Amino acid sequence: MHYISIISTIVTLIFAVAVFVRYRQRGGTHLLLWGIGLVFYGLGTLSEAILVFGFHPLALRVWYLTGAMLTAAWLGQGTVHLLVRKRGVAGTLTVILALVSILAAALVLTAPVDAAASFNLNEPVSAQYRDIMGRSSPVILLTILLNIYGTLGLVGGALYSSFIFWRKRVLADRMLGNILIAAGALMPAMAGSMLNAGLADWLYLSEFVGVVLMYVGFLKATASRPVGEARQVVTAG
Repeated sequence: MHYISIISTIVTLIFAVAVFVRYRQRGGTHLLLWGIGLVFYGLGTLSEAILVFGFHPLALRVWYLTGAMLTAAWLGQGTVHLLVRKRGVAGTLTVILALVSILAAALVLTAPVDAAASFNLNEPVSAQYRDIMGRSSPVILLTILLNIYGTLGLVGGALYSSFIFWRKRVLADRMLGNILIAAGALMPAMAGSMLNAGLADWLYLSEFVGVVLMYVGFLKATASRPVGEARQVVTAG
């Protein structure tokens, strides 16, 4: 089960490359921000993979910073850029997120880590980090706020887009794609509840299932459409 994080890293890398390629071809700040979010996602699963083989303080800090704090926020910010039309709002929120992310990085990368603490390679890092890494009140607060903001942005935005497509009865692939993206984004968020229920290994599986669902959703939402369907969209819009 622990080695799933390696597969998750590979899938996330492929996903991120696909997003950056689309950004290069079509532009769109939302694609750039999604790509950044996926890089954070991949760094989180990569650091988990490293921690499967042995403990390293930097790997623990990178896992917490990218996986527990920044991934959801930057993915959600991409959706905010896609949906918020009011001039200047999305850009301002992105600048704020960047500054908060820098602060989060400074706090986490300087957080005390008890290297002498016993690290069990047979348990996921999510079940042990509280006993190894010291988290200040600002770190805990930023973790909560960043995850709430990111989850609301990504999941809420995907569901809202799906509703719009359903209401107009157009772009069924995009509607399904957005539903899959929302479902995938929720999977890692469920890991905390599963951890509290004693299912610690769910972290690795949820990350893998989550990124696969989001990738499939992205492919569905960005698939080329027949000319007839494109004309229908123009008429509906």
